[in-house]
Amino acid sequence: MIEPGGTIGILGGGQLGRMTALAAATLGYRCHIFCPEPDSPAKRVTALATTAEYDDRAALATFAAAVDVVTFEFENVPAATVDLLAALKPVRPGPDALRIAQDRLKEKDFLRAIDVATAPYQEVASEEALARALRDIGPHGVLKTVRLGYDGKGQVMIRPDTDLTAAWRQMGAEIGILESFVDFACEISVIVARGTNGSSAAYVPVENQHSHHILDTTIAPARIAPEIAMRAEAIARHVADRLDIVGLLAVEMFVTAGGEVLVNEIAPRPHNSGHWTIDACITSQFEQFVRAICGLPLGSPERHSDAVMKNLVGDDVGKWREALNEPAAKLHLYDKGTPRPGRKMGHVTRLLPRR
Repeated sequence: MIEPGGTIGILGGGQLGRMTALAAATLGYRCHIFCPEPDSPAKRVTALATTAEYDDRAALATFAAAVDVVTFEFENVPAATVDLLAALKPVRPGPDALRIAQDRLKEKDFLRAIDVATAPYQEVASEEALARALRDIGPHGVLKTVRLGYDGKGQVMIRPDTDLTAAWRQMGAEIGILESFVDFACEISVIVARGTNGSSAAYVPVENQHSHHILDTTIAPARIAPEIAMRAEAIARHVADRLDIVGLLAVEMFVTAGGEVLVNEIAPRPHNSGHWTIDACITSQFEQFVRAICGLPLGSPERHSDAVMKNLVGDDVGKWREALNEPAAKLHLYDKGTPRPGRKMGHVTRLLPRR
């Protein structure tokens, strides 16, 4: 156990690191942010920060000496960085979970190996391989980069009339993954926390609505049948156990019209679809994250209110005054400076009586 007063090292300086640092301070922990950007949102809420590239071995060694545990707020941290730090201090979640989550092929192969259903998929390493894969998977699919890419970046919809040469170029990587298009009824996610002793706590499944491939709205709880909610939670707990997660795992899933639940992606960190928990739950996802990686008992994930969380993307941040005029709305701004298209600038959570 890392007791209050200890220091948590966070790789990455975005809004997830910022909200983690704020939750950690409430429990009496300090956070040390490591990222290349000198003026990131997370660095503005803590006095401890290192500005260096993720492959700066000297800076990483100094960082490790200054913290008690290391975690990350996004998956695109180089695996070699995490390996170096893991030899010096506990890293939670561990390097193995990171390697799986940051590679879509490894992720899908892992899920298949533990009997978790996904959409059909194939690795594609050329335009010719893409054409062959479409013959197996069907004329509708999604071509994605294997590594990097989020919020729709590095992803191309494939239809029967799609120019495959243009699609391959647009995807922009040497290796991709083609996933069969899922005609889903809704998209949901489950966030599960898992402690150092293997104990776990799951938040209620939520419904996610996207706009231009970016999460727009999260509805808590998801409007799904109780048996589907129970199945989704069981899947998330199973994946977290098999990954041996210490921290948080977000599991994004499709629910088909026939009630089938297919896992789309996993993220071993706090997640945008869990922001509503800050205002609507006994223990927010960020406090739960700190509890888990520090070896503290997990808090209750129960909600005292239902909620609808709306992202403020780009110029939408200018609506902050409207949000403050709503008595049941909670405004969260990330202090990111100049808005630009596709950039998450904040969110608003509107609380409702629990159903």
